[in-house]
Amino acid sequence: MFFLITVPVEARGQSIRVSGSSTVMPLAEISAEEFNILQNDYRVIVDSGGSGVGIVNVVEGRSAIAMTSRELHLVERQRYETPKKRFNVTTVGYDAICLIVSREVYNSGVTNLTKEEVRRIYSGSISNWKELGGPDRGIFAIGRKPGSGTRDTFDEIIMGSRESETPGVRYEAAESAEIKTAIQKSDNAIGYVGYSYIMRGDSNVISLDGVPPSIENIKNGSYPLSREFYFITLGRPSQGAQAFIDFVLSAEGQRIAIENGFIPAFLQIPPLEAL
Repeated sequence: MFFLITVPVEARGQSIRVSGSSTVMPLAEISAEEFNILQNDYRVIVDSGGSGVGIVNVVEGRSAIAMTSRELHLVERQRYETPKKRFNVTTVGYDAICLIVSREVYNSGVTNLTKEEVRRIYSGSISNWKELGGPDRGIFAIGRKPGSGTRDTFDEIIMGSRESETPGVRYEAAESAEIKTAIQKSDNAIGYVGYSYIMRGDSNVISLDGVPPSIENIKNGSYPLSREFYFITLGRPSQGAQAFIDFVLSAEGQRIAIENGFIPAFLQIPPLEAL
């Protein structure tokens, strides 16, 4: 079944730029690839850079849509919104921040941590895996660089505030993919990545407070680091931006998300015939 979009002839071939969260980017990329095949009126181009960068790009007109893995900050609303132009926020999926560790750490028995233990690792008060029943090795804690929506959510839920210091962090990565690679090459590391980055089964994922990041636990909110994915525009979306958002939220778009390991915005998707 094709997703048909009717637009004026003069809009044919118009570029729609989407930028922001590297965690949301894989979902936007696979959606854009299919969207670009199914119609010729618009061409969606996707770039990363972080949630904060995506929001600034939208405000400054460099992107039509910002991808974010966090809610808008109050300061962003105060700085950029006007009585006539406010942010338009659309939930396009669900996600979880997943804790992964090096194989040697996992195989030693560290398969579950409490939020308090993770907080103490990232605050620097726990610095050796033996304190947690693991090997006698220093902990190489990896975080994300400022501006990351993943970092903001992690800091707020685990550390208690988005502004919290994390002196236990030994390295700050730009993207989830970088964290995953670094941990796979290490024998004493811990880091956090988006759910889509663990789908291949090649990461050692640990439970948090005894709850694994399964799709069911993410959807019902029992996994502590669950969150939503957003597409954000400033003011009403342009015609092309709205067409892409509509496609991502359509039954076909949501099926694409499921088939590629993402958790759709709608928990129950009706059959295509019912739409």
